[in-house]
Amino acid sequence: MPRTIHLCTECGHESAGWLGRCPGCGEWNTLVEERPSSSNGAGRSAPSARRNGAPAGRPRPLKEVQAPAIERLRTGVAELDRVLGGGIVPGSLVLLGGSPGIGKSTITGGALGRLAAGGHPVLYVSGEESAVQVRFRAERLGRDALLVPVLAETDLDVVEATIEAERPAVCVIDSVQTLHAGGLSGAAGSVGQVREVAGRLARVAKERGVAIVLVGHVTKDGSLAGPRVLEHLVDCVLQFEGEPERTYRTLRALKNRFGSTNEVGVFEMREDGLVEVADPSARFVDEASRAPGSVVLCAMEGSRPVLVEVQALVAESPLEAPRRLANGVDRNRLALVLAVLARHAGLSFGASDVFASVAGGVRVDEPGADLAVALALASAVRGVRLGEEGRPLAAFGEVGLTGELRQVAHPDRRAAEAARFGLSPLAPCGEVATLAKALELACSR
Repeated sequence: MPRTIHLCTECGHESAGWLGRCPGCGEWNTLVEERPSSSNGAGRSAPSARRNGAPAGRPRPLKEVQAPAIERLRTGVAELDRVLGGGIVPGSLVLLGGSPGIGKSTITGGALGRLAAGGHPVLYVSGEESAVQVRFRAERLGRDALLVPVLAETDLDVVEATIEAERPAVCVIDSVQTLHAGGLSGAAGSVGQVREVAGRLARVAKERGVAIVLVGHVTKDGSLAGPRVLEHLVDCVLQFEGEPERTYRTLRALKNRFGSTNEVGVFEMREDGLVEVADPSARFVDEASRAPGSVVLCAMEGSRPVLVEVQALVAESPLEAPRRLANGVDRNRLALVLAVLARHAGLSFGASDVFASVAGGVRVDEPGADLAVALALASAVRGVRLGEEGRPLAAFGEVGLTGELRQVAHPDRRAAEAARFGLSPLAPCGEVATLAKALELACSR
């Protein structure tokens, strides 16, 4: 029997070697390397043979199951602990993804340094950098980061043996795509390798109570690289977002078995590493330009209200097909708002280039940003500054296709956050029921 086989992820076709196209279903690049299951007797697999003689289990009602209290490990990074649900759960497997240069190694190195300073045994496994390179980065993070023991290794067997010997409370693997499992012929980072590495590390984490953080790569479209089973295998998936050339970063949970996925952490990248931003609204409101085309959006990042600045620019286009560029907002929502403004507000953008952006590198993916984007576009095309007494205009609400305004989630929390900075937000209500009415009130303020 061959040491490994290749299975199609679409139809399950089995092949002795890798093929670009599956002979069974005709799909391309779906064959992944797997270990073959051992056989027993007359064509029956060993697990099937064991099941034939195994006694039946005894299910218990959930009310009879004793659930011990979970004592989490607090990393000392409040924004990270918030997103994790209060800290790292012992024995959990966490996947941290993000684009290159976003700060994944920085935040994990800083968290391990604070845990080590608090007396917790930790381990940092680097498959991308040497121990010297890791030290150079740790020097700018402070003295605590230099307390972290580091292992520069890509062999999974060596990493497993080290975890067994050291028994750290938290171990960071940077990155999971660099580890190589013996017995599989695929290169490190291939689908079969990543699945095998993650599966074995998950077994170590559960058996030894070691919390393991896997640092992962992302694809060109921003999604986590590797097989989808990797996200199903881990207990928590964290996504680090932001633009490397900008200072602000956001950390959000896409999956969390031990907490909520509605929490978001905000950081700022500085020379000495990532710094937590406890009050991001204050930063963004202070930096608002208060010029034509600028509106403050009362957004919701998870369960936290955040005020961010939405900017718009409308300029005459020399092109036959004017450009529509969006940064930080959904381009499809921008096209929708432009169409509603043209149909129900009498504002024409057909011969103009339109640019819309959320300042600070923040991304907002909720419909509640529609009204702020529409007001910013109207302000830009008319050249009128919105707001009163030197303060910017704040707004939130969803714009419908017929020009009506719709309520969004948590309007009271959004309004309270705006009131904290002396802003009275424009939002859908009985008086402001349509986009045309909202534009009229905004320009009269």
